[in-house]
Amino acid sequence: MIKNHITKEQIEHIAWLARLNLTEEEKEKLLPMCNEILAYFWKMNEVDTSDIEYISHGVQIKNVMRDDIVVPSLPLEESLKNAPKKDKTYIKAPRMV
Repeated sequence: MIKNHITKEQIEHIAWLARLNLTEEEKEKLLPMCNEILAYFWKMNEVDTSDIEYISHGVQIKNVMRDDIVVPSLPLEESLKNAPKKDKTYIKAPRMV
């Protein structure tokens, strides 16, 4: 295992960024945990991935699209019949500022 990759000062900085008030005991407890996690990442860097194809997702993702079918729109009179206020062919709404 790689030791002392993260320092106590880095733990304090990360805690400050996350707005965590850690006790000295908690900082001492976190230090080996963080270094152990980093050791796993360094171990993964040792794996030869030169013949592995790059993918952006772990599973094959394909969009499911329906055919674009042209259909007639709702007639103007029908679309405006329930509007509380209208102005010719538009729905009137309160001014938004």
